[in-house]
Amino acid sequence: MEAMESSKSALASRIGGADRVWPVALFTSVYLVGALITAVQVSNDEFLLYIGVVVLMMGVVWVVHGRVALTSGALWCLSIWGLAHMAGGLVVVPESWPVMGTNRVLYSLWLIPDRLKYDHVVHAYGFGVTTWVCWQGLRAALGGRPQRVRPTPGLMVLCAAAGLGFGALNEVIEFAATLLVPETNVGGYLNTGWDLVANLFGATVAVTAIWISDRSTPPDGTEGE
Repeated sequence: MEAMESSKSALASRIGGADRVWPVALFTSVYLVGALITAVQVSNDEFLLYIGVVVLMMGVVWVVHGRVALTSGALWCLSIWGLAHMAGGLVVVPESWPVMGTNRVLYSLWLIPDRLKYDHVVHAYGFGVTTWVCWQGLRAALGGRPQRVRPTPGLMVLCAAAGLGFGALNEVIEFAATLLVPETNVGGYLNTGWDLVANLFGATVAVTAIWISDRSTPPDGTEGE
């Protein structure tokens, strides 16, 4: 009887997971098709490469979601990150807007002149979300325990380190782009350094938010989707 109930629960979980993922997948596919058409029209080889990477990451998220059952919020946040990334390299900004360098796209835009770029915000947001997803994966991996897994300082450091590791992987992908594509908007060593600082900020905000959210949740409660 318990086995039957467990099977029903697992089936319900998979159905609920599918209901969460399909709208996000459709939304992501629509903007990726638009990004692909734009990149081909303007001969942006760098972003053709990045679109391929995002499609690959969609597959990875699909597999992870099947095992972990990511929350709806996490799925939508990941999709919005992809949209921000596509816009960053393909949306042209007006001549009057302050940019770094000569490539007039959102990624070059100074939101605060000589202090904060659109690129920094996307890095902080994206790897903050990645840290949150790492926490969901870690919590699922430890889910066999009798009590709900709660964030401890050690687990939060581990999740932040994982998020930063994915941020470093992103820099490796950008480095590969500079080797494969003649002209890119990746930037130099200073840009990489500030990207890593933005990643650290985003990961720190994420683990802080996880910690505060857990403290406001009853010990026997569950987090909403």
